[in-house]
Amino acid sequence: MLKSKKSEVVASLQEKLGRAECQILTDFKGLKVAELTQLRRELKEAGGELAVVKNTLLKLASEETVAQGLANYLVGPTALVLAYKDPVEIAKIVSKYAKDKPDNFKLKAGVLGHSVLTDKDLLELARLPSREVLLAKLLGVLQAVPTALVAVLAGVPRKLLYTLKALEEKRASEPSQ
Repeated sequence: MLKSKKSEVVASLQEKLGRAECQILTDFKGLKVAELTQLRRELKEAGGELAVVKNTLLKLASEETVAQGLANYLVGPTALVLAYKDPVEIAKIVSKYAKDKPDNFKLKAGVLGHSVLTDKDLLELARLPSREVLLAKLLGVLQAVPTALVAVLAGVPRKLLYTLKALEEKRASEPSQ
């Protein structure tokens, strides 16, 4: 590969690494072209991308990015999965492939934010509920606090009202003097 072509590939990779919320390294040795194409299609639909790149070029591209922590995992055939939208959805897709094809597709490591994730961490990330479910749970928690506060605040006047009503009934039942 020509030096100018290599520098273009490195610049393109740096741009992609900078845009991605999560980067995942996988070993795809033995995966058939049709399976790799299907994986690419699924990742694209979920807002991700799969790129097969040379380890040396990926090392160069990741030097000044958060993906720098992946340098130790760049051994053997490597495919780079980039998550531009929802890292959990992308992690679910690649972990499903790793589970379905354990001999041909393996998770190596990943980066989410500024944290380097091992293959076990990536599997845990894939077990998280989707973003929509997490947002719905958060909304439920946020709504529960004001609802409980209103119930507590309404309880004080209610108890006063019940007490006054009980006093009124007690006085009405007593014989007048």
